[in-house]
Amino acid sequence: MKFFYLLTFISFLAFPAKSQTSRNLPQDAPARVIRFYPNPAVSQITFDLEQVPEKNYSFQVYNFVGKKVLDIPAVSQKTIVNVTDFYRGVYIFQLRDKSGKMIDSGKFQVSH
Repeated sequence: MKFFYLLTFISFLAFPAKSQTSRNLPQDAPARVIRFYPNPAVSQITFDLEQVPEKNYSFQVYNFVGKKVLDIPAVSQKTIVNVTDFYRGVYIFQLRDKSGKMIDSGKFQVSH
């Protein structure tokens, strides 16, 4: 029975509710929010910035063990990421300004 509870807890951490907006903002971050869909993604995922960026932002995606799997040096208001080469699992994205300060971050799931 303990194994069942442990397995349930681990799957809860690995597969959270299907959020479409990111909520992990630093305290002093501007009120920019990225909307992304679909979550979970099968072949591609779309990231929409709520406001048009006034400066160049970079966009990175990391797998769950922290390895960078995607780096886009200049992101536009709408960015579509092909995830067909990604392994199934949870990924973390970060939006940073040109000085490297994190503007927004969140996580999404890839399921093939």
